Amino acid sequence: MKITSSGPLNPVTGASSAQVESIDRAAGGATASPALQAAALETDLLKPAQADLAAMPDVDQTKVAALRDALAKGEIRFDANRLAQLIQRFHGGRS
Repeated sequence: MKITSSGPLNPVTGASSAQVESIDRAAGGATASPALQAAALETDLLKPAQADLAAMPDVDQTKVAALRDALAKGEIRFDANRLAQLIQRFHGGRS
């Protein structure tokens, strides 16, 4: 009995047979290793998330403005000595 299927995923990479064939073609026609197939699929799956992350600003200006306002109003207490201690501890200094 011949078993054919159009849907099962490759158990190593999670790729469909069409995706594996596409990766194989991209690798120059040679059968790509499972690790190469998985890496290629992972890269394709991560591209949208990486693009979204790259589009985000490094600093949330809304939060910065809210903190500035709270500091100016005295709603938040700032302790420079405590901050210095935390920085020293984080960077391996003695406190």
